[in-house]
Amino acid sequence: MNISVIIPNYNGEKILGKNLPKVIKVLSEYKEGSIDLIIPDDNSSDNSLVLLNKFKEENKNKNLKIKILGSSENKGFSSNVNKGVESASGDLLVLLNTDVIPAKGFLEPIIPHFNDEKVFGVGCMDESIENDKKILRGRGRGEWKKGFLMHSRAEIDGKETLWVSGGSGVFRKSIWDSLGGLDSLYDPFYWEDIDLSYRARKSRFKTLFENKSIVRHEHEKGAIKSKYSAEDVKKIAYRNQFIFTWKNSDLSTLIISLIWLPYHLLNAVRSGDKNFIKGFILALKMLKNIMEKRGIAKKQFIYTDKKVTAQV
Repeated sequence: MNISVIIPNYNGEKILGKNLPKVIKVLSEYKEGSIDLIIPDDNSSDNSLVLLNKFKEENKNKNLKIKILGSSENKGFSSNVNKGVESASGDLLVLLNTDVIPAKGFLEPIIPHFNDEKVFGVGCMDESIENDKKILRGRGRGEWKKGFLMHSRAEIDGKETLWVSGGSGVFRKSIWDSLGGLDSLYDPFYWEDIDLSYRARKSRFKTLFENKSIVRHEHEKGAIKSKYSAEDVKKIAYRNQFIFTWKNSDLSTLIISLIWLPYHLLNAVRSGDKNFIKGFILALKMLKNIMEKRGIAKKQFIYTDKKVTAQV
């Protein structure tokens, strides 16, 4: 299969300088079809573009086409990735964060899964380095509780996953296009990959996990922590949790969510969690757009919330 690898970047000059040569080496070894590397840049203020164009020149004679996409505006993760996908020609899309390094041959165990036309995405085994410890991630599960989808890490011995990570996953482009890609409502970050996978699963497509496809995730201080305060991050995460719920849930799940809403708001007031209230207000201001997206997504949904979460 032909493959397009997309590495979205924003102010990742130092991380790219460290990791990109390793990524290019692994990708250059792929022989089962054409492969291109697309790096959409989200209007970086550092020297990312200078570095990327240097890499492109140095690797122009390798079996790897490299595209660098600039931008005059900083929009966020979803919009930046979607820009990269628009330039992709591969049958499969490989999404990698700038701080993720794929192991040699990481694509080989994944590609056979796509012989099943219902498979939308396959997640890699993420060797996540956290506080000098290696934690194996990449498979997720979730359950609707008190009006919200509560998602968490799942054990790595299963094949189904509730979502495929937008930082280390492989996706079928034709289904990606039919679903409309990542939703820019979630910009600048968080919940966008869960949203896309959830919509795919409700549309009766499959999201799988392959523990033999290994990537190493050496967490760096990226754009989120350098540009946004901890308070901003929490506020945006809460906002996007509301967006996900209002946009993707069954009518019965949505009604339950609204019944629980006063409890959550009162609990936030009592505990002094101002970010929850701010996130709710931000989501409320976007309600018209959220409902419009809900109407579009609903036309493709086949499975219920209960069925989607029970499968994992």
